[in-house]
Amino acid sequence: MRGAALSTLVFLAVVVACSEKAPDAGPRFDDETTDGVVTELTCMKHQPEAPGPRYTDDSLRRTDEALALLRYYTANGAKPYCDGNDVTGIDRQWIDVYLALGADEEKVKRP
Repeated sequence: MRGAALSTLVFLAVVVACSEKAPDAGPRFDDETTDGVVTELTCMKHQPEAPGPRYTDDSLRRTDEALALLRYYTANGAKPYCDGNDVTGIDRQWIDVYLALGADEEKVKRP
């Protein structure tokens, strides 16, 4: 009887653990690639959403995603935005992530 109760408890614990939804890691940075192919940009687009834990939490950050963000701002960070407007609050948050990853501030300075 005791073995059956223990087995049931273990089974229920596994079901609950497997059914829990992982926390939302937030949006992916739009590096303006097409199927992973980088193209030369003359201007940048604004990011539609602020960075989430995917980029701000060391335990969730993935190297490939961080490298895409670093590559984008290193190549394009000082270019103007395509709509002619300045940095938005959301863009500033992404730039802050870029800098927090140890990147060069000169790459995101505006003329």
